[in-house]
This record gives sequence, C-alpha cells and structure tokens, in this order.
Amino acid sequence: MNTASTMDISVSKTAQSRISQLNPDNIQFGKLYADHMLVADYQDGMWGAPAIVPFGNLSLSPATTFMHYGQAIFEGIKAYKDPQGNPIIFRPHDNWNRFNRSAERMAMPAVPEEIFMEGLRRLVDLDRDWVPSGEGTSLYLRPFMLATDEFIGVRPATHFKFMIITSPAGPYYSKPVSIYVQDKYVRAFPGGTGFAKNAGNYGACMYPTQQVREMGYDQILWTDGIHHRFVQEIGTMNVFFKLGDTVVTPDLNGDTILAGVTRDSILTLLREKGVKVEERPLPIDELEAAAKEGKLLEAFGAGTAASIAPIADLTFEDQHMKLPPIETWEVANWLIQELAAIRYGRKEDRHGWIFRV
Repeated sequence: MNTASTMDISVSKTAQSRISQLNPDNIQFGKLYADHMLVADYQDGMWGAPAIVPFGNLSLSPATTFMHYGQAIFEGIKAYKDPQGNPIIFRPHDNWNRFNRSAERMAMPAVPEEIFMEGLRRLVDLDRDWVPSGEGTSLYLRPFMLATDEFIGVRPATHFKFMIITSPAGPYYSKPVSIYVQDKYVRAFPGGTGFAKNAGNYGACMYPTQQVREMGYDQILWTDGIHHRFVQEIGTMNVFFKLGDTVVTPDLNGDTILAGVTRDSILTLLREKGVKVEERPLPIDELEAAAKEGKLLEAFGAGTAASIAPIADLTFEDQHMKLPPIETWEVANWLIQELAAIRYGRKEDRHGWIFRV
C-alpha cells in the first residue's frame, strides 16, 4: 500500500548513464550499482532535506566516527518488475520499522517514514530501467546510516548520514548449500545486538566464515553463545527445518535473532496453507535425532538476498546430516514458487506487501 507524499526531494541526474554495463544474462550480486543514490544528513537534532544525486564516492574525514566504533546500520530490500513491466517493492514498510529498531539499539536517530519510503520510491522510479525482469532477478535496495562526527572520542555521535544505493541482483545461491554447525565462535548473546542489522554483527562473522569455507563448507549454522546447542541463524539468514510434518524455526526471544521480513512472510504463508509451524528453541541434538530417524526432511535459509536457500547437508562435530534430494521437498519448493508469484506481481497481494512505485 502506498501513501501520498509531498516531500521535496531534489534530483540531480547523472550526465551519463551506465545502464549499458548491465548484462541481464549475467547479473552478479553486488558488483554493479545503478546511476543514482539518495542522501540525507542529520545534524542539530533534525534531518535535512534528502537529495537524489549521481552514484559516486563519499569524501569523509579519517576521524569519521563509524570507521572507528562501528555505529552503522543497514537494510536489504528488493524491487521487482511486475507482468506489465512496472517496478514494485516487497514489504519496504517492514524494513523501515526494523531499520529504526536497529537505530535505537545503536544510539542513532530514527529515519522518518517519508524520507525512507518516498526516498525509495523516487529512487527506484528514476532508475526503473535498472530493475531487471528475468526470473530470479531483482533490484537490490540498500538503505544504510552512518555516524559521521569527525571525532575519535568514544561517545554516541550527533551527526549522521542516511543513504540508499541500489544494485541489480541475480540468484544468490546456484545450488543447495553445505553447512557447518558452529560450536566455537558466537554470532550473538542475549542483551547484545543480534536482533539489530548493524555492521558489527556481520564483521564479526567474517573470520569464522572464512575458516569453514577453507574446510569445504558454504556457510555456518550459528548456535547460541551460552550452551552452543541451540540453533540461531544460518550465515546471514533465518533458518527453517521440516521435522516430520512440522516446520520449526528458532523463536525471536532473547534479542539474538534478526526478525526477518522473509521469515515473517514464510510463517504467514505456511500458516495460511495449514502447515504446522512452531517457533521455539531448537537444540542441535533434536536435529541429529530427527536425521537418524529419517524425519529431517527439509532445511533452508531465508532472507532478502537469497530468498530461500536450500541446505544439502549439515555437519556437527563428527555427525553428518544429509538432507533428501531437493526435488522431493514439498514445503521449500512451494514457498519458492509462492513468494516469487507475489513478489513479481503475478498473484494477488492479499497482505498489503507490495509497494507500487
């Protein structure tokens, strides 16, 4: 659902579009950026007027706060082409709400709805030719905010920069992924920032991820920081398991797991379909037992970038849990088709999830 806006956003168009660099048959995630970006600055306790300008580098002091103390947050959203060739955005209001929850946790100012939503709409409208139309493709939208005080003392900043950049995206994973269950390094603790989409959460995951890839795995299944026994997230995604006739995903209690927009969409669709769903603590021991009993039928990650990423196998200590062939999966394969039909505007939007540009 869209709301009317009278916000004044100045627009400075690029002198030379780079759209010719986009090969719709070979779109690599995060490699090419559209012609324009949105910028808004916060100072003296208020947000200034946003502006759309040509995509380009920033000029920043070496003392800029976020570089030293990690006061930075972001979101991930996608725009798609509907059957008529019009760009549509999937659930951006939910991302705006989550963005501001992250901002509060990181001592940053909330971004007003008009700046966020109208900024997205105007930016995607201006660069609508950058929204690819092929199946599995989209325009990835990256709103983010940085603390921009030119000060290296340790304190919450008072100056901030909000920006949105966009990038054409193709499929994130080309095949089911092999997963290592992490029981040494920790992604999030209760009372920490695990529920927020802040830069530090991701930076801390780089070294453990590098290690498991050198071991031959694609990603990490994170466990809790106290017992190393309860499943949390997979890589940068929420995770789901079909155990017998029930789909189980870790609950959001404890502020350690990101409240994913794709996660919420999946839960809504499964419950409407009549699939038994449980949000609860999920011990890795239960997955091991289910695998031995032949009840671990499906496992997949869920997030904006990858949408749904099927898991081929999981390794925990000396236990190797192999999933059945993906062709036999009922839940994940149905979800992939159902979400795509909604996101590309091929199916009626009964939930108010589609934001029309």
